[in-house]
Amino acid sequence: MRKPYIGIAPEGWPCIGLTALAAEVFALANFEVAAVIFLAACTFSLHFFRDPERVIPQGTDLAVSPADGRILHITERADPLDNEPRLCVGIFMNVFSVHVNRVPVAGTMEEIRYWPGKFFNASLDKASMDNERCAYKLRDADGLTWYMVQIAGFIARRIVCRTKQGDDLARGDRFGMIRFGSRVDLYLPRGYVAAVGPGECVCAGQSVIARKQ
Repeated sequence: MRKPYIGIAPEGWPCIGLTALAAEVFALANFEVAAVIFLAACTFSLHFFRDPERVIPQGTDLAVSPADGRILHITERADPLDNEPRLCVGIFMNVFSVHVNRVPVAGTMEEIRYWPGKFFNASLDKASMDNERCAYKLRDADGLTWYMVQIAGFIARRIVCRTKQGDDLARGDRFGMIRFGSRVDLYLPRGYVAAVGPGECVCAGQSVIARKQ
């Protein structure tokens, strides 16, 4: 059995390195207040960019959460790429959540589309249409399509995509992240229902978020 570990997302190392270096420089120069501020920033960056190992549930006819956070809504909405009505599960991530995103089911990445936009609070409904966002279309082994949408929030200013069209991904594989507070919407295929309720907290790649009826 592998020992659990907490890694750091690659995107975090520049921020961590710069804040750590600044803290050391100010400490050597006896600027104690500045050194403490940058040390706190470095500690926050280490916490924000953490990428813990997750235990991926096994079994068929289930999907795992694509993001850490709190279930914001479960509503019927048109998906972002094919404009078909689907059940949408919204997950809100605050600045203390793990921000590495994972695919809900095994499948092939068929399409990725990015929209630049504004930076409203990610918990608002208009964020799904007006904010910077990136949509992913994933086709599973049964031919069903799943859609994940990363939505940048008021503080988040950088969506990171780690996959490309044509990639074959396993359930729980990392497909991207969003920096500093944001939201991920998951659009379920017909025949699947949500296994969570509004207000519940979920973990990416580990919490079962939907099951086949």
